Amino acid sequence: MPLPSVALILERPMTILTRPIPDYSHFDTLLSESELTLRDRVRSFVRATVLPLVADCYERGVFPRELVDACAEAGLFEHHGPVEAGLIAFELERADAGVRSMVSVHAHLAQSAIRFFGSPAQQASYLPRMERGETIGAFSLTEPAHGSDPGGLEVTAKRTASGYVLDGQKKWATNATFAGVTVIWARLVDDDEVSPGDRDGAGAIRAFLVDAGTPGFRPVAIHRKLSFRMSASSEIFLEQCEIPLTNRLPGARGLGHALKCLNEARYGIVWGVAGAAEACFEEALTHGASRVQFGRPIAGFQMTQSKLATMYASVVRSKLLALHLARLKERGALHHTDVSLGKLNNVRDALDVARTARTILGGIGILDTTVSLRHAANLESELTYEGTDEVHALIIGRHLTGLDAFRG
Repeated sequence: MPLPSVALILERPMTILTRPIPDYSHFDTLLSESELTLRDRVRSFVRATVLPLVADCYERGVFPRELVDACAEAGLFEHHGPVEAGLIAFELERADAGVRSMVSVHAHLAQSAIRFFGSPAQQASYLPRMERGETIGAFSLTEPAHGSDPGGLEVTAKRTASGYVLDGQKKWATNATFAGVTVIWARLVDDDEVSPGDRDGAGAIRAFLVDAGTPGFRPVAIHRKLSFRMSASSEIFLEQCEIPLTNRLPGARGLGHALKCLNEARYGIVWGVAGAAEACFEEALTHGASRVQFGRPIAGFQMTQSKLATMYASVVRSKLLALHLARLKERGALHHTDVSLGKLNNVRDALDVARTARTILGGIGILDTTVSLRHAANLESELTYEGTDEVHALIIGRHLTGLDAFRG
């Protein structure tokens, strides 16, 4: 599918020609035929089904539940390869990060936790239903007092004769208010499997499957957000929530396994924010070519062209980095520090692009008929979640120097 056309300026100030946006990276030539087919199919789905809902839902601060079934019918919940999964994230976030986040948490966090650490019986029970969209997944590690340092989490899991009792509070759990199953990470207490060393560190952390409707499991939607308004964010209150022994993920042992799941979501963000950046750049380029001030389109002024050139370079760099990481992931050569580098670079670039695009749009850039300020607001959240910008900088710094700056 060709890229959208925009008006570009020729020699005479008021002469306008419609032509495709140049692609100096030749990005599409780096994709296989099947990857291009999937990308174009998802792009068409987003334009027809997602985009018409975004402005209104963002304004009202709600997630449109009808998109869950629509995404399932479009095959977005199925298990995809690294490039295909990345392209899906890219196209969804061109519309809004909240939609990408819903799919990412379901497919890249909840499903991955079960795929990586679940028993054969758990995998057979949950994964087929989740890939069909019959059961939506949520994933909950963060707590009100433990964000960047999840190793200190306070939600407890106490062993009983028949299973476990979960107690405590979680926060920022996307999808939890409508999920059929939520992966809860908690700290074991009074369990024979906890070694003496576990009690003082993150080793006692385990993962549990909590089905919707379980007594003592109470997800509550978070409202009045200034960013990620279209995302279904929630707190979770666990009050003597009893689950059977079979609902513990047997392979999940320690914080490292939780972070392995988070790395899957961070990988999706690398792609998603590049999609947001491209949407902002295209909006700014289109507006700059048609908005006339001082007798000529503003895209003909040097300062605007400098902004556009810098934005375009950021978009190209972000897309190529995302694709490079995808090819590494295909070969099993992707290190978690690579993902930290991708998230750090691409979120920073996307935020710069979105903010700059808004300046080119001028006054209309604060209206919901445009996209750049909405993307900029969402990107402020993405700068923070799934590892803050500072955390990813320290992960990279630790790998470069061999010195751990997290604990002094």
